[in-house]
Amino acid sequence: MAERPANRLVGETSPYLLQHAHNPVDWHAWGEEAFARARAEDKPILLSVGYATCHWCHVMERESFEDEAIARQLAEGFVAIKVDREELPDVDHVYMSALQALAGHGGWPMNMFLTPQLVPFHGGTYFPPTPRRGMASFTEVLQAVREAWVERRDEVEQQAQAVLEHLRSGSTLAPRTPGDAVHEQALAQIEQRFDPTHGGFGNAPKFPQAPLLQYLLWRAAGGDATSRTMLVATVHAMAAGGIRDHVGGGFARYATDARWHVPHFEKMLSDNAQLALVYAGAHRLTGDARLREVAQDILAYLLREMHPAAAPSAFSTAQDADAEGVEGRFHVWTLAQFDAVLGADASAAAQLYGVTAAGNWEDGLNVLERRDPRTVQATLGLDDDRFAEWERSLRERLYAARAQRVWPLTDDKVLADWNGMALRAFAAAGRWLERDDFVPAARELASFLLDTLVRDGVVHHAWRNGSLRPEGYLADHAQLGLGLLELHAATGEWRWIAAAIECCTQMVARFHTADQGFFDSLSTQVPTRARDVYDGAVPSGSAAACELLLRLAGPCERADWAELARATLERHGALIEEAPMAVPALLQAHWLAARGAELAVPAGAGSEALWAVAASAFAPLVTPVHVEPGALPLLVGRVAGEACLCREGRCELPARSADALGQQLAQAHPGLHPGYAG
Repeated sequence: MAERPANRLVGETSPYLLQHAHNPVDWHAWGEEAFARARAEDKPILLSVGYATCHWCHVMERESFEDEAIARQLAEGFVAIKVDREELPDVDHVYMSALQALAGHGGWPMNMFLTPQLVPFHGGTYFPPTPRRGMASFTEVLQAVREAWVERRDEVEQQAQAVLEHLRSGSTLAPRTPGDAVHEQALAQIEQRFDPTHGGFGNAPKFPQAPLLQYLLWRAAGGDATSRTMLVATVHAMAAGGIRDHVGGGFARYATDARWHVPHFEKMLSDNAQLALVYAGAHRLTGDARLREVAQDILAYLLREMHPAAAPSAFSTAQDADAEGVEGRFHVWTLAQFDAVLGADASAAAQLYGVTAAGNWEDGLNVLERRDPRTVQATLGLDDDRFAEWERSLRERLYAARAQRVWPLTDDKVLADWNGMALRAFAAAGRWLERDDFVPAARELASFLLDTLVRDGVVHHAWRNGSLRPEGYLADHAQLGLGLLELHAATGEWRWIAAAIECCTQMVARFHTADQGFFDSLSTQVPTRARDVYDGAVPSGSAAACELLLRLAGPCERADWAELARATLERHGALIEEAPMAVPALLQAHWLAARGAELAVPAGAGSEALWAVAASAFAPLVTPVHVEPGALPLLVGRVAGEACLCREGRCELPARSADALGQQLAQAHPGLHPGYAG
């Protein structure tokens, strides 16, 4: 069958928009051309938002956007706009907030109907091609919206005005200074949601909630036993479940069940970067070698599969759940396939990974999960080292066989904020796990991001195949800054902390206002300037900004930066107190504000052993700085051969030996496995 002629989207760089470039729908990209056409023709806008690895986005494309009749219906009554939510997160956030206000829920694909002035008045997520289980068909929805636009314009405009007022009203919670008790109150709420049987929080579908795990890691490092219990149970359960790819490495976006067995198979850079950081830290917390293995496995997966061809030092955004149009096809196994690949080892491997002839998922298909290995190990009569070697051999053979299948799509655009998270993960894992090979990968990534995505001080959000989009967001500046700061901690190199300071400076200048605090974007196209303080799969931009400000305020002696962070926490203090599980990254920033410290280790002869301790320490509340004496305000008057731990301008007596410094860091983090602080 001949390919359809291309529409306007053929000139875009987003893999998601390019997936729709041969639809019969007369798509526009988000921009003034589409807006002007809607105004000139007095037509409502269909704004359809999704992303390249979204399963139900693929389904709706096949069912509706490939349909000639629906394309004609859209052309006659609407101006149709396609948006990649990962390229334009501010557009996605504003209209998702509107959808949640209108319908009480959200999700992707998101299909919103707007006035020509871009104000939303109706919307939904997936619409089927024919009526189904009480859901109207997409054709019926289009017809009803068009009729309302033509025949009941006053009602439509009233609805749009009500939605606009809701969007602009923002939070109704008054600013409040959260007290220290907020953390115990938060833990009590988190514990209520904790699943003691399977780990994680809440019921199905179950998400990793990496920002929450990161908060628990910090609390556990400080000696909190409840945080430690919840964290350790969750990371072990996830590592054993089907949400983890036991063949290729990495984690899927979420599990469809409570016990982490059946994933939604797409894999996101953001999830895996954060989880690598969590698992590396959890290893240092506990000394558990299994957690170290998982952390290394995640990063090995990113290095092996997630480099874009056009940017071999950066990381792609995501891998699709679907292959050959079927969700999970690339990842699942039959017992017969196990037999064919593994031969004499198949029976023991099937026992280890839960593979049966009937299938542990559906129709003879199996999602691999790692069951308790002790029975298999005893049956094989192998010691720990030989069993680990045997299991490694299984995975290598399964990977080679799976690599012959049709691969899922990889969305190879490069996002600054998610790559900033990856930078932080590689740098931290390099120093915490003593993996020297991870640090060069972090250096190469940082160099690419600074050389390619930063222009005139602005960190641009998205790049693909040599094309840099104009937008830059709060989270881009904050997450890149945090990644650069971690790379400085791993290397002691001046370039990275200098670039982190520049990110912070530009972040404050561009995204902070004295009367309203931080906003996520600079855009004036959407009806209201975007600000989302809730954590989803990633920390909010405001929370990441607070962490960067707090970590740099001490070394730079910028009391105004610390005050900006504290004012932001106060602005959202009521939310932190009343809904802590919705904002764990803000909660974490509040913990850092009260307990964070800077470790000044002046560069020069006599500091080598001290810096070796600082660089390898797992001390999440401490920001290590290693520059020439006087290069930063905190190091003015200090001399090589001494290390000073400082909090809010007050410093402890200098440590002049590696042992003394290790003891200071251990005292600041009493929850660590013995010997793992320094």
